[in-house]
Amino acid sequence: MTIDPRIAAAVNGENDEAAKAGTRPCLMNRRTFLLTGGVTTAVVMIGIPGLPEAQTPAVVATYPRKLITKLSSLKDDEPFDFEYPDEGQYAESILVKLGREAGGGVGPKSDVVAFNYTCTHQGGPLQGTYQAADKALGPCPLHLTTFDLTRHGIFISGQAYQSLPQVLLEVEGDDIYAVGMFGLIYGRFYNLQG
Repeated sequence: MTIDPRIAAAVNGENDEAAKAGTRPCLMNRRTFLLTGGVTTAVVMIGIPGLPEAQTPAVVATYPRKLITKLSSLKDDEPFDFEYPDEGQYAESILVKLGREAGGGVGPKSDVVAFNYTCTHQGGPLQGTYQAADKALGPCPLHLTTFDLTRHGIFISGQAYQSLPQVLLEVEGDDIYAVGMFGLIYGRFYNLQG
């Protein structure tokens, strides 16, 4: 396929050929367009020097520090139920000693983890679905999503596309404390009621 040189000249902005061909000249060639677009993007992303910057204050959630249980009272693969970060809707959570190291785990073996019990897909209840052999929570009764508790609650299979919200834990002596949340609890705009 060959391109008519008159059309190529018009596209590339060569006005003499475009005038002879009876076509309108192109106002901007490809190189100029890309250069102009790049400069415009850089200015928008970086900002224009001298203009005032937006004054948006950072919002940091302060979670309550809550005593959950004693480390010495936990046995491998026996879930302990509690509510965190408050006592509102979808606050039910599981704390479990997995018996092997896990992401976000605490304790001498880094094997104690906690997660919210609500499926991130459509809020299905996961209470009573802990699978000790797989160290997993699920399947959810709504759409069969299963979550891996050794890898920060990432979904293994099913319809969910987000990991389970993980309860952040601290150990002080023999006491296990919940101190925050990693991820958004299903059905809430904010993890804390307010």
